[in-house]
Amino acid sequence: MKNTLLKDIGLAFFRIAISAMMLTHGLPKFQKLISGDFKFADPFGIGETPSLFLAVIGEFICPILIIIGFKSRLAAVPVAITMAVAAFITHGADDFGTKEKALFYLVAFVTVSLLGPGKFGVDKK
Repeated sequence: MKNTLLKDIGLAFFRIAISAMMLTHGLPKFQKLISGDFKFADPFGIGETPSLFLAVIGEFICPILIIIGFKSRLAAVPVAITMAVAAFITHGADDFGTKEKALFYLVAFVTVSLLGPGKFGVDKK
């Protein structure tokens, strides 16, 4: 029982900490979006505004859901996709040191997607 409690505390700490760190990247994009400044990278050719909107979902909206533990497994998927785009497309030609942060987040959010929020989340699974 103690081991299960420690696992759930560890999962909560991990998902909250990693999502809070991601918010430091998503908040400026969210502020950019609500201010009406839609200049942003367009890696898929869908337009700057849709690309910014998708980045806000992946880096701001979904991390908030993960912090509270609501649909954490599902919410981690857009974040992981956003980080895969950052690592392999946006920084595809860059050296490993430049890609490393995006790869770290990618691994972290895939882990959240696989393990879920633990007992200390809104979903309590």
